[in-house]
Amino acid sequence: MSENLIVPTMAEMMAQGKQPDVLFWVGCAGSFDDRAKKITKAFVKILNRANVSFAVLGTEESCTGDPAKRAGNEFLFQMQAMTNIEVMNAYEVKRIVTACPHCFNTIKNEYPELGGKYEVLHHTEFIKSLLNEGKLTIEGGQFKGKRITFHDPCYLGRANNVYEAPRELIQKLDAELVEMKRSRANGLCCGAGGAQMFKEPEKGNKDINIERTEDALETQPEIIAAGCPFCNTMLTDGIKFKEKEASVKVLDVAELIANAQDL
Repeated sequence: MSENLIVPTMAEMMAQGKQPDVLFWVGCAGSFDDRAKKITKAFVKILNRANVSFAVLGTEESCTGDPAKRAGNEFLFQMQAMTNIEVMNAYEVKRIVTACPHCFNTIKNEYPELGGKYEVLHHTEFIKSLLNEGKLTIEGGQFKGKRITFHDPCYLGRANNVYEAPRELIQKLDAELVEMKRSRANGLCCGAGGAQMFKEPEKGNKDINIERTEDALETQPEIIAAGCPFCNTMLTDGIKFKEKEASVKVLDVAELIANAQDL
């Protein structure tokens, strides 16, 4: 399958004297994790299809510092943040879109006091705006009538009150959106927040991601939709643990949109 993805860097755009409308912040997971790279590609396909003028920082992008800050290393966080802010301000970045709620939350809420003031959007909000503006159209396609449940990422939902955008996108696919008992403001963490992604769990009788996967499986879904690469990993591991890989898929909302259209 030939992938003609167009992904310009800010450096290339500036060399041509161009200023993109939006910076796509890829994030560590979207850059390095093999599973999350598929989410990155799906989102780029959507951006390309909608003719969005965007660029990435490429090698000039560094971790936002979210894991360091959550793990208690404020000094490392500020170093990482300042480096990124200097780069983005030099490029006069105004709008940022990212597929990672951790990057989203950190850049949106914690960069301003360090001199990084930007309009920051989660990719589900951005895709919704493309639909509203008529730059993108989606009709059910292969997800028509499918039972899909959406897991709210903590840093998207509870931390930033973004609940509707991902759900509206799922409904636009003509899918049947089924809610878990614990959803929206009462959603349960996948178990990877607060830098927990990078360590083994403490002793206990059940891992959080298994508990959350059970919440999802109760809705008898064909697909568990996620909006965060960390949640995606945790829920995928949960589905493997439950040996349900054959019947239940875990997909990011961007993948649903891109696959529905065969972008």
